[in-house]
Amino acid sequence: MNTINEKLLGINIDHIATLRQQRGTRYPEPIQAALIAEQAGADLITVHLREDRRHLPDRDVGMLIDVLQTRMNLEMAATPEMLSIAKRIGPSDCCIVPERRQELTTEGGLDVIGNKNYLRDFCLELKEAGIKVSLFIDADERQLDVCQEIGVPAVEIHTGHYADAKNAQKQKALLQIQQAVEYGSNLGLQINAGHGLDYHNVLPIALIQPIKEYNIGHSIISRAVISGLAAAVAEMKRLISSAENCTNPGG
Repeated sequence: MNTINEKLLGINIDHIATLRQQRGTRYPEPIQAALIAEQAGADLITVHLREDRRHLPDRDVGMLIDVLQTRMNLEMAATPEMLSIAKRIGPSDCCIVPERRQELTTEGGLDVIGNKNYLRDFCLELKEAGIKVSLFIDADERQLDVCQEIGVPAVEIHTGHYADAKNAQKQKALLQIQQAVEYGSNLGLQINAGHGLDYHNVLPIALIQPIKEYNIGHSIISRAVISGLAAAVAEMKRLISSAENCTNPGG
């Protein structure tokens, strides 16, 4: 049972599927990776079902939902097709993300302000299906205001700008995230974080106490190639858990 201050780790297993799709083989098996991650301490399994299916195909998502011992966080674009899939398979969580066919990975947060009415109706359908919804957004108080207005219970703050920044710009990006997290938490939103986090940059983000869940994929799968998946998951879990009772940096 999770404690009130426990920081939860979601493992994104997309790149296990990327290795398989690259050669068109039947291995490595994302489902096996998900079970190993859970046994090593993952609190949830995150998968991104892209419109072009470049990582996971529908088959993997459907099979995962039947075997996970924790819960699935399904990342997806706000499209009618994805809505239909989510309602059919019934993950516990859905994170709505922006998506462009040409991008290598998600490049920024949703424009909730510009798509308020559409996203309100979209998220309401997921809520009525018993699915907890979060919106993937940049660290922007205006976006947080609209997330709260349309009634979503949670957001995931895009940490990619922080992860990519250097020197003084990195500290500026970290401060922006800290301020947004505090603001969103005061609005009553659950705050999650993800994108670009790795073993070298995760601790300052983990020290921001209101953040509840951290969704991390590429760095963990990359380390797993060298040290094994169970060890890679356990080390990341140790890092974020070490910050549970610490004071916010710069707080």
